[in-house]
Amino acid sequence: MEIILKEDVIGLGYKHDIVNVKSGYGRNYLIPTGKGVIASESAKKMLAEELKQKAKKLEKIKNDAQSVADKLADVALTIAAKVSAQGTIYGSVNSVMIADELSKLGFEIDRKLITIKDVKTVGEHHATVRLHKEVSVEIPVTVVPDGPMPEAAPAEEAAPAVEAVSEEEADEQEVLEALDAPAEA
Repeated sequence: MEIILKEDVIGLGYKHDIVNVKSGYGRNYLIPTGKGVIASESAKKMLAEELKQKAKKLEKIKNDAQSVADKLADVALTIAAKVSAQGTIYGSVNSVMIADELSKLGFEIDRKLITIKDVKTVGEHHATVRLHKEVSVEIPVTVVPDGPMPEAAPAEEAAPAVEAVSEEEADEQEVLEALDAPAEA
């Protein structure tokens, strides 16, 4: 089923895109919520005319997104997180945390526009911010431990100490075990 999107739908497309979706998704979600209309011939003609009239406005929106992307290109984020002794994070760093850090720097970016793979370790990572369907920027994200990193327990303390047994003591133990064992007939 072909649908013309009336607004951006994350993971599907942007406003004024013509997309193919399963008929149930179109009938039960996109059309009733007003996020799309059926892409008939007349609807496609209306879309073409509307796009022609709004070309300058759309160009301005793209230029605004490009200017924000240029400013974001110089940004590098550092996020402090609680970590274990092995360097793994309790929980993970996600798009909400990145959006909060960007807002502290003066960028109001919706968390839904930010994509990042699972960040569960300390180190360098990259987040992608999609500001427009043709404009996206990659931001380096450094995850650091919150406070001093806990130290791993030394190997000597972790393993129970094994006492050295002399040869004489070993021979005595063998004799005692032999006496305790039932006699074989």
